[in-house]
Amino acid sequence: MQHAISWFEIPATDLDRATRFYETIFQIQLFPMDLAMIQMRMFPIDDPATGIGGAVVYAEGFYQPSETHGTLIYLNGNPDVQIILDRVEAAGGKVVVPKTEISPDYGYMGIFIDTEGNRIGLHSVPPM
Repeated sequence: MQHAISWFEIPATDLDRATRFYETIFQIQLFPMDLAMIQMRMFPIDDPATGIGGAVVYAEGFYQPSETHGTLIYLNGNPDVQIILDRVEAAGGKVVVPKTEISPDYGYMGIFIDTEGNRIGLHSVPPM
């Protein structure tokens, strides 16, 4: 097993709003992939065979965003989680755990609530 995570899905009740939020805070473009029962906006990935992929998704009645329940994922906040946390509130989210050192070896983390009401973590590793 190369990575513990292979795929993640972030629930959205308003897919357009959620797409704008994540594109704004990470300064990336999400890519649409819509299937019969689910609409997805996928995060960029270099190699789907070996990398970790994920998407913001809308599937009516299948997901329920939560600020306090469910799985907490940590997205890549390199080179510094503070850069992304600084964009969260202007994009419509809320920072709930500011940049916090985990340890000198493991780097930093922070947590925000996105526009859909999801609790999402960020992690950045210290420079080598």
